[in-house]
Amino acid sequence: MTWQGTAEVAGTAVRLHAGGRWEPVDGRYHWAGRVEPEPRLVRLLRSGRRDVEVRIGERVTRARLTEVDPWGGVRITGVGAPPWPPEEE
Repeated sequence: MTWQGTAEVAGTAVRLHAGGRWEPVDGRYHWAGRVEPEPRLVRLLRSGRRDVEVRIGERVTRARLTEVDPWGGVRITGVGAPPWPPEEE
């Protein structure tokens, strides 16, 4: 599943592109994505802060900032329920 939209990461409104999968080895959902360029998140990551909260609507989950990509976006990963709402059927 893939998702894109507006999210709040570490208290900053951002545009998030993410996707995930269930991992049969550990039995948990793993998700990852990219936050479009946002200087505040780049500063947080470069200062050593990696653990953040991601909020989309009422859904909140913990995530980890991993790296700044060549275009200035920030890679983000999480394990467990993703922050985006479930797909409507």
